[in-house]
Amino acid sequence: MKHKLVAAIGAAAMMTGLVACGGEGGDNSSKAPQERDETLTVWLMNDAQSTWPELVKDVNAQFKKKYPKVKVKVQYQQWGDKAKKLDTALGGDKFPDVVELGNTETMTYILNGALAEIDPEKYDNSDTWIQGLKDTCSFEGKLYCVPYYAGARVAIFNQEMFDKGAGTKELPQTEDELKKALDEVAEEYGDDKAFSPLYLPGRYWYAAMSYVAAYGGQIAEYDEGKGEWKATLSTPEARKGIEHFVNLVNEYNNGDRTKDEQDHANVMANKKAALIYGNGWEAGSVFGGENGNPELEGKIATAGMPGPNGKALPSFIGGSDLAVIQKSEAKDLAEEWISLFTSEKSMEVLASKNILPNNTKQLEPLKEKPETAPIANAVPDAWFTPIAPGWTAIESQNVLENMLLDILKGTSVADATEKADEEIDKLINNEV
Repeated sequence: MKHKLVAAIGAAAMMTGLVACGGEGGDNSSKAPQERDETLTVWLMNDAQSTWPELVKDVNAQFKKKYPKVKVKVQYQQWGDKAKKLDTALGGDKFPDVVELGNTETMTYILNGALAEIDPEKYDNSDTWIQGLKDTCSFEGKLYCVPYYAGARVAIFNQEMFDKGAGTKELPQTEDELKKALDEVAEEYGDDKAFSPLYLPGRYWYAAMSYVAAYGGQIAEYDEGKGEWKATLSTPEARKGIEHFVNLVNEYNNGDRTKDEQDHANVMANKKAALIYGNGWEAGSVFGGENGNPELEGKIATAGMPGPNGKALPSFIGGSDLAVIQKSEAKDLAEEWISLFTSEKSMEVLASKNILPNNTKQLEPLKEKPETAPIANAVPDAWFTPIAPGWTAIESQNVLENMLLDILKGTSVADATEKADEEIDKLINNEV
């Protein structure tokens, strides 16, 4: 396995050119803090701008007290085009010093040498970082990013719609009971042909793979004997999960089934859905923020998503990490900014907004809090994508989404999964 990883790093490094080059902060690192006058560029995703902007402001204020002449430029990014923008920036001379990465993106940038190694001792609660996030920052015993926040997917539902349609403000605990309630909600709101009792987008691969996990399947597994990864979507267990997901999409989604989940909170905000399966923080996006519907405040709740066989649906462990770009000439400043932004004090701010902090110590109280219990309790048993050198967020996601679209268009599950396995085998074993 190790020689394949080394080969992967070598190939990636050739593609990224001088990404892994750069100094350790230049001569500026020896200057007194009050004399530092660099510009520190930070790329954060728009979630921070819409949901915890006061945390960004406070951290910048703390940073400025120590480094009064350093200019911190926080630039907010969108998930849809962030990776493309970052790849372009890394190939030039205008790149961020700090970047937020989704936990499915980190391995690509670790392997291509874009991220600087970090020392966990510089960060609060590093000894209790959530393992699923820490793993996405780890490679060959070293760490290349700092866990930022964790996420798990839960049922987000409109209590008013369930009350009117099914006579309950609580989400049923089994899938059979849930489907009965969804049928009743559909009957109540059936005059609106675009209304989906459960809005489950067809290209929502995170959800599809949760059903795969529910049946005991997985995307791929590592074969110790052969020393390579093997895609496993065509196994009976995985196929059952995919069929289950597709059946739910066909039965309950009356919207555009070819879409992904990027705007499903907006669909609910527009009262076109009674239930979505999303990140816990997306509940707030339904009634708050730029695109939320304030009329729905107090009517949106979260709960564990019922899955097949009478069990809860396993969730993907989502979340974000923060990394220092290897080419940065202000690595020490970047590290210090991240340290402030992920401190215990900062994690308290996220927890107060029902966002899961990066460590189990501060996660524990959220397991008992009604608003966060579903998502906090979903973290320990959550699944993750293969931690393989060839698993890249964009290419692998495209394979899974195309597989789901093919099935929705009429391709058999058997044919679609066999094709997907062939493509994933090539990706994760660096044969493309």
